[in-house]
Amino acid sequence: MSSVKNTVVACCQLAPKIGDLAHNRTLTERAIRQAAFQGAQVIVLPELVQSGYLFADRFEALSLAETVDGPTLQLWQALARELNLVIVGGFCEHLPGDELANSAAMIDANGLRAVYRKAHLWDAEKDIFTAGDAPPPVVETVHGRLGMLICYDLEFPEWVRLPALAGADLLCAPVNWPDGPRPQTERPAEVLRVQANASVNRMFIAACDRYGHERGVGWVQGSIIVDADGYPLAGPAEQGGEQMLLATLNLAEARNKRISARNDLHQDRRPQLYGLHSTL
Repeated sequence: MSSVKNTVVACCQLAPKIGDLAHNRTLTERAIRQAAFQGAQVIVLPELVQSGYLFADRFEALSLAETVDGPTLQLWQALARELNLVIVGGFCEHLPGDELANSAAMIDANGLRAVYRKAHLWDAEKDIFTAGDAPPPVVETVHGRLGMLICYDLEFPEWVRLPALAGADLLCAPVNWPDGPRPQTERPAEVLRVQANASVNRMFIAACDRYGHERGVGWVQGSIIVDADGYPLAGPAEQGGEQMLLATLNLAEARNKRISARNDLHQDRRPQLYGLHSTL
């Protein structure tokens, strides 16, 4: 593997149109090309950017779903080859037996590297999708070890811990964070959880949200890239809207889990005390 230093990561905060697959492909191609032009090497897109999010019912979702051989992932693979990129983006995946998954694909110049299926389903997603049961993948790329999970998965520290223990330098998280009430002076709790997860695992995280309104729902618009100490390197953009966040990361820093001369975040763990499986 080549050096993991100085990797430029982009989060492309977009507004897909529910049900307009051609528009969404064009939208993602434009964003990917713009990010690459600005030097991005790893690009993260929102959750379900291929289809939109708020399906009327399972039948609508099924009509918009694509397999891993479908036109969206074929487009992303062609762009990754042409531009020598890593792309992580969300799509509504058509599984055998007309099952559906809320999925994310990781693609690089060599093609499709991994598909992750969201394990923790939010609200009405439970009426549409089959929850995934495989842990978040960690893929060795030319830029370092990249993991991925999706949105609500970030609220389960045990699940985020798995790619950290598997050696992920950067966790890529396509998200759709529905906006909700909060104290006027406070940042979104979703953003704070990203920062906390990065800090307690000493792992970079790039979470790419969406913007706009879809069938009466607004979004946090909280895309953020944080360092291995949990501090923001880019975002969240206060004005919201379409955004391209760019940050240059030294991913090698995530491989040092030491936080003092005598403390190491991995070696100091005592899972036998936690009442959990020893790998957590």
